[in-house]
Amino acid sequence: MKKPRENPVRENRIADEVVVDAYGPEERAMGWYCYLQDKIRFPFLAQCISSKAVSPLRTGEEVEVCRMAPEDVCSNDMLVMVRWQRRTMAVPLSQLSPTKPDEATIEAIGDWHYWIRQGYLF
Repeated sequence: MKKPRENPVRENRIADEVVVDAYGPEERAMGWYCYLQDKIRFPFLAQCISSKAVSPLRTGEEVEVCRMAPEDVCSNDMLVMVRWQRRTMAVPLSQLSPTKPDEATIEAIGDWHYWIRQGYLF
């Protein structure tokens, strides 16, 4: 995946709202978790935009995203709970693109995708 050009608006929002006062990986992960939990309006439909070794989803599949996964499983990646093939499971938010979300959801998920594509780490 190509690294996007730096976006000053996103960079400032992430610095001011997400990782502000975060002094280590755990605090950055918690900042992201709280930011996404607060801004995303659940449930919503999403399409898988990339396959990942830790997820059974294939590119193009549609799922219903129910909520954030529990905090304790989001220390290395932001995971969301999805309904898929009559089961509920956690998958990386980075592999999903919402279909017809509200503006806050678009912005929050866009910020997370941007963070990942920039190569930033917790």
